[in-house]
Amino acid sequence: MPEDSPRVLVVDDDPDVALLVKTVLERRAGCIVDVAEDGQVAVERVGAQRPDVVVTDIEMPGLSGLELLAELRRTVPTVPVLVMTAHVSVEYAVSALRAQADEFLTKPLDNAKLVESVTRLIEEGRRRREGARQPERVLAIGAHPDDVEIGVGGLLAAHARAGDDITILTLSRGARGGDADSRQDESLAAAELLGARLFLKDLVDTEIPGGGSTVRLIEEVVQEVRPTIVYTHSGHDRHQDHRAVSEATIVATRRVGTVACYQSPSSTIDFRPTRFVRIDEYLDEKLRLLESFHSQTASREYLAPEFVTATARYWSRFGGGIAVEPLEVVRETAEFIGAHELSRRES
Repeated sequence: MPEDSPRVLVVDDDPDVALLVKTVLERRAGCIVDVAEDGQVAVERVGAQRPDVVVTDIEMPGLSGLELLAELRRTVPTVPVLVMTAHVSVEYAVSALRAQADEFLTKPLDNAKLVESVTRLIEEGRRRREGARQPERVLAIGAHPDDVEIGVGGLLAAHARAGDDITILTLSRGARGGDADSRQDESLAAAELLGARLFLKDLVDTEIPGGGSTVRLIEEVVQEVRPTIVYTHSGHDRHQDHRAVSEATIVATRRVGTVACYQSPSSTIDFRPTRFVRIDEYLDEKLRLLESFHSQTASREYLAPEFVTATARYWSRFGGGIAVEPLEVVRETAEFIGAHELSRRES
């Protein structure tokens, strides 16, 4: 079953009922279904797995279905909850609805109604999460113009679609790779396509230090932007500037919750990604970003659309879909899910 299928948690102390619901939702709704035998286990599973919908019985030993519902509304208020019970009474229905259940079904379950209700609640839950989500502050750091667009251009497009604030910090103007003024204009054009803010610094191309001065420069931008997510070069790279920027960034962003390293064309075989972000819906936007760097496209084969597409296609063997950007995660917090969830749903 695809990894991005909707996830449902079924909570019932009757294993036969739980198996029936699991089987129906897997076969008819294409869901990934997990089962919890009581309310307390369900609370733990919800925290770890973040289901799209919870389907729960009311009468269970220990934590009842209504007590579970109250706990879910306190801790994960956006998750939809479908309550089921064998007791057909107005009192049960009113109790469930007052506890903020999204749907109420009676046993024996109507399988078609179950599938219809869960499918609708999956979409409702996704709308709630998007409405409740706070914009991220994204800082993408590269040594030269076009570095971040090559590494995470698709992911930055996903962040832009999600309404996140995007800042690009480029530490040199890339004078060794072309005319510095032209590359500055190209960087500005790419940033404009993303709706991003651009900091373009004047460190010497091919001579960027990995220590104090670079760390302080990055710290100044971090203090101004206050990012929640940072993308930067991997230390597993043949280019000395890329390694230096990676080293300095990890130090300068030590108080940022999420830091991840992207792949560049000069990455070595030691680049070991641990997160694979689908960019199916954003690959064309990434290619448009790279078209902005027209002074480089004639001499840099890795900027060719065929090369970029083939690289994204290669990593899809790990992340699914048809196009993926790989990341080495240095630190990660729950907030990292934002654009990635949008990317998964769009795909």
